[in-house]
Amino acid sequence: MNKFVLRQSMLLLLAAAIWGVAFVAQSVGMEYVGPFTFLATRSVIGTMVLLPYIGIRARGNRNNTREIVCNKKELVTGGVCCGCLLFIASILQQIGIQYTTVGKSGFITAMYIVLVPIVSIFLKKKAGIKIWMGVILAVCGLYFLCMTPGSISFQKGDMLTFFCAVTFSFHILVVDYFAPRIDGVKLSCIQFAVCGALAAIGMLAFEAPSIEAVLSAWFPILYAGALSSGVAYTLQIVGQRGMNPTVASLLMSMESVISVVAGWAILGQALSGRELIGCVLMFGAIILVQL
Repeated sequence: MNKFVLRQSMLLLLAAAIWGVAFVAQSVGMEYVGPFTFLATRSVIGTMVLLPYIGIRARGNRNNTREIVCNKKELVTGGVCCGCLLFIASILQQIGIQYTTVGKSGFITAMYIVLVPIVSIFLKKKAGIKIWMGVILAVCGLYFLCMTPGSISFQKGDMLTFFCAVTFSFHILVVDYFAPRIDGVKLSCIQFAVCGALAAIGMLAFEAPSIEAVLSAWFPILYAGALSSGVAYTLQIVGQRGMNPTVASLLMSMESVISVVAGWAILGQALSGRELIGCVLMFGAIILVQL
């Protein structure tokens, strides 16, 4: 493994770690606010976290105005596309988890690791035998990690979460297309702004948000906005640059493993034997696709 691949892999694994812990924040935050309100506020915070960094960096790159002008149209296009897909996937997951178990939601959402290489075939992207073996191993790991015997059945929440996984698959592939062409941090900032605007429309249309409720959930919202959104999704865009999208999706799917570990460490939820087996299989898949 060369240094570039190792660095990109570490960035994606760090993003997965932040997302994994964010499941705890989302669970706590939903006790105070609705799904649209939670998504809107975290997206706004994610945007605000990135804006100062973009401004500071722009002052040091005033000589690159020509490049910025040339990429402006593609930057806006990529940001809007990523933002719309991120909004659809996130809100489907947030709503769907209200009608299904957390285990099922985690397993079905992580099915994007299977959907990405399947969709990539139609985009003329090939995946080697080791990657496909890693996909199979990761799916088996996610099954042991998130599912319980006799619980496989598609209910309303399951279907919503499945469409969430489909949307995340397209989000990964769209990021794979735009990341090498434009500024990743600016792309991330625009996608949050778009996602936040769409979520705010849903918040005003379907919920009755209050400042008191948002303040009661300030810590989980702040974590989800500043770290899970502002930092982790930017790490995804930067980390995916030059990486095979199927390998990237496998690395990011480690959020399922980390969410279980975070639940045990923060909420005192013990890991069962099946969950430990799932963790081992998932780590095996990561190692396999990196060989």
